[in-house]
Amino acid sequence: MATAVDVDKVGGGLMNLFSYSNLVHAVSGASGSVIAISVFYPLDTVRTRLQVDDHRRAKNTYEALKEIIREEGLQGLYLGWFPVVSALSCSNFIYFYTYNGLKSALLGGRSKASPLVDLSLAFVSGVVNVLITTPLWVANTRLKLQGAKLHTAHYNKRDGPSKDSDQKYTGILDCLLKIINREGIQKLWGGTVPSILLATNPAIQFMVYEALKRYFRGLFHVPELSGLMYFILGAVAKTVSTVITYPLQVIQSRLRAGYAKHESSLTLVENLLHLIKTRGFGALYKGMEAKLLQTVLTAALMFLIYEKIAAFIFHLMGLK
Repeated sequence: MATAVDVDKVGGGLMNLFSYSNLVHAVSGASGSVIAISVFYPLDTVRTRLQVDDHRRAKNTYEALKEIIREEGLQGLYLGWFPVVSALSCSNFIYFYTYNGLKSALLGGRSKASPLVDLSLAFVSGVVNVLITTPLWVANTRLKLQGAKLHTAHYNKRDGPSKDSDQKYTGILDCLLKIINREGIQKLWGGTVPSILLATNPAIQFMVYEALKRYFRGLFHVPELSGLMYFILGAVAKTVSTVITYPLQVIQSRLRAGYAKHESSLTLVENLLHLIKTRGFGALYKGMEAKLLQTVLTAALMFLIYEKIAAFIFHLMGLK
């Protein structure tokens, strides 16, 4: 009898994993992320430039925006927009589906969610997401920097000429194929170690967000919060996770960019120490102002849209 019960539980868990509800969450999360990143994309451009470009003169977000517009025109702020949207939609679809699928499979309809459970499930979802989508983000970084006027001549001279410096890409697939042919397939997973560690970023974000959401739903005795509350909770959660994990994001961007061959041969800790030694401790937080503006506003808007789309679809279907 015990075996039969266990089999029923496993079967029920698998059914919960492949449910319509998880698909709704995944589509809602992907849609919210695409709309949000499109609105705040120039800030993401500035963040990437400041993280990768060691000799960019701008010291803050506003100066960097003006500098890019002056050197490259307004279109420079939107370089690589389509690859970012493509990668982000795939990434968030996988992440939201995995997170809600695991939650449904393990908890079912029981209300046993807690900050520790949220943190664990979000981290596992992040690792799954990283392993599947890292090649898309490597191509995304290359495409976003293609055509950008980077002030990295001294840095490249020290490390040797970049094999990718004269390479031109026509799209994501072309970029992936050329990276494989010229640098090897392993390069598609450049920055994977910091990316896996950075799975703690959305894990912390989801833990804080879900904890705050449960708290305020209970405080106000409502099943759903207002759009403004979702926006604020998303902003607070992303701020906490970004500040904690930002140095790893800097290393991740530099490894994905592929401009410094020397750094790609170092371990994560060696990369952190190398960056501090050559660029100073402040380099670990270079571009964080732009990152906070971009990622906090994007995450806040994304969570608002995600919650509203999911609630609307579930309402139409007569589901909670």
